[in-house]
Amino acid sequence: MNETVIQRDDVHAKVTDIGEADILVGIPSYNNARSIGHVVRAVQAGFAKYFPERRTVLVNSDGGSTDGTMDVVHDTAIDDFRSILLAHRVESFSKLAIPYHGIPGKGSAFRTIFQIARALNVKACAVVDSDLRSITPEWIELLIKPVIDDGYDYVAPLYHRHKYDGTITNSIVYPLTRALYGKNVRQPIGGDFGFSGRLAQFYLTKDVWETDVARYGIDIWMTTTAIANDFRICQAFLGAKIHDAKDPGADLSAMLYQVVGATFDLMEEYPETWKRVRSAESVPVFGFTYEVGLEPVSVNIQRMIDKFTLGTRELGAVWENILSGETLGFLKNLADAPRDAFHMPDTVWVDIIYSFALAAHRNVLNKEHLLKSLTPLYIGRTASFVLEVWEGSGPEVEEKIHNLCEVYEKFKSSFSNRWK
Repeated sequence: MNETVIQRDDVHAKVTDIGEADILVGIPSYNNARSIGHVVRAVQAGFAKYFPERRTVLVNSDGGSTDGTMDVVHDTAIDDFRSILLAHRVESFSKLAIPYHGIPGKGSAFRTIFQIARALNVKACAVVDSDLRSITPEWIELLIKPVIDDGYDYVAPLYHRHKYDGTITNSIVYPLTRALYGKNVRQPIGGDFGFSGRLAQFYLTKDVWETDVARYGIDIWMTTTAIANDFRICQAFLGAKIHDAKDPGADLSAMLYQVVGATFDLMEEYPETWKRVRSAESVPVFGFTYEVGLEPVSVNIQRMIDKFTLGTRELGAVWENILSGETLGFLKNLADAPRDAFHMPDTVWVDIIYSFALAAHRNVLNKEHLLKSLTPLYIGRTASFVLEVWEGSGPEVEEKIHNLCEVYEKFKSSFSNRWK
């Protein structure tokens, strides 16, 4: 227990009092007072309903909220367990709400959760987002039981999302991760994961906690680290992901920079792993798959096209260092195209992403400048995708994303040959 978080007297006393636990669920937070109470109740109900004989701990790792988030966690409880249980047993349940220290971001929050999990010698862990409105007690069962009962080390979430939600995942992170590492993990940055105590301890051995992983690159880092180091991986179908979704046309440059930057950094760490992969394989799925109702996600297509057009005018000189002349010419013509002809094919988009990965590898530009110059291209691709699937059903949209994955896989060997 020599970690900084455990050295704090208040945390050390609580951890010492608990001693050991079987299951830990962590909730990272920052100013989520409005939504976190529901998440805490769902976690506690999941513990009571599915793991009544296990020693369970809920840890809220907070980034300095000023809206009373930690007070909500302390004060939230289920008054009448008879309303959710057929046979009630008094379970061994503990709750901690503590501020984390370090670089502000989700990764630092997770590090605190991993440290407490190690100190308590837990068998299975999960982390869930604090802004979830669709979480149910069953999520806790689905994220934890594959670890406890079936020996899996990492449980990635699988859920239905609105066709305009998760566009960074759908256009970059999912197909690129699948092509590189050969595992069809549909939501590699989903935000809600289960993992073994063994994997939590392995994460703590990695020297990433003063990097951008400590901000928002943590999800893709956890997924890729588990895959690349041969931990046993599965997925759990959780239903709908309903949370505080972001407008895909809004300014996501910071998130794009951190998530894609972490993805590119991992390529530097594991080239011998991803170069060996020739095809993607399916990953087992737990849970009963069903159709769900989804909240609409508003999009402003014209604003996205305008941002792409402006970026093409302002960043053309930067992109000359990254993209081929053919791709640059296409983008210039696309910027002049009318809205009803605005379309960026999969082949062009995949070429852009692989070209940016190579530029990052070769240090062509300052990494932050390089990746932030990707933002208008990503927004243009998203506008093209929205126009393409405007009338499309969920399964039709999923088929288009699958086709995009195949283009990434087709172009991978050429990309790999250029990686020195």
